[in-house]
Amino acid sequence: MNIQVPTALLDGSVLALLAKEDTYGYIITKAMQDLLGVSESTMYPVLRRLKKDGYLETYDQPFEGRIRRYYRLTATGQEHLTEIKAAWGDFRQAINSLLEEK
Repeated sequence: MNIQVPTALLDGSVLALLAKEDTYGYIITKAMQDLLGVSESTMYPVLRRLKKDGYLETYDQPFEGRIRRYYRLTATGQEHLTEIKAAWGDFRQAINSLLEEK
């Protein structure tokens, strides 16, 4: 079953991944593909939007003769992640109460 991932959950997933460590686009994309089935063509616009909104920043590092662009969570991004986690907790609790067998 292929379900459309809501923007807030996709954002929260990316921010949560980057809260653990800085990493580059391919690793983020691969993690989201494995976890949520999100395509590469979806992920790079998400990363650009999160950067434009001030939740992420980038820096470049040389790697095997090439440059890798790394993404890092900003303080604003950490605050946004905290908000998404709180909203997710409320949503999860509401859905669980609906799905529980009586």
